[in-house]
Amino acid sequence: MSDKSGTVFYIMGVSGSGKSTVGQLLGQKLGFPFFDGDDYHPEANIIKMSKGEPLDDEDRLPWLLRIRKLALERGSSGCVIACSALKESYRKTLSEDLPHHIEWVFLTGDYKTILARIQERAGHFMPEELLKSQFDALETPDDAIPVPVEASPSEQVILIIKNWQSKRKSGQ
Repeated sequence: MSDKSGTVFYIMGVSGSGKSTVGQLLGQKLGFPFFDGDDYHPEANIIKMSKGEPLDDEDRLPWLLRIRKLALERGSSGCVIACSALKESYRKTLSEDLPHHIEWVFLTGDYKTILARIQERAGHFMPEELLKSQFDALETPDDAIPVPVEASPSEQVILIIKNWQSKRKSGQ
């Protein structure tokens, strides 16, 4: 078994932090498939968010369970999944009973920086009005690799891999 097999990387953070971009690059670098959690939202969630209405825990649960199932099915050979995972309870749902190693990557940035990024992108169902609700809901993880959004995506991937390899060597 190689050093990287069996690892599920969850790339987490608020909307606009770069989860998809970083996740795709990390997957390419490691040779792992990448999955965007947004693709697993039920249509009702997308409609709600498109109207500027934040999701509640009840809305999120089926989505989180679909992503957890994906991690269970694809994690044995390694995968990268972008998912906001804003609350500790969501992260617990995503990792519960998974036999694979889980690596949380937290894309960190302040509201002003990430708002500017959201305002620059087009064609995403998540309106900028919901960013505040995401920051309000965010529970900063203690066990994640923190990655600043100000770094370039390639620098972020290098930071993730270095931190992950360091953790693996120390047996964490």
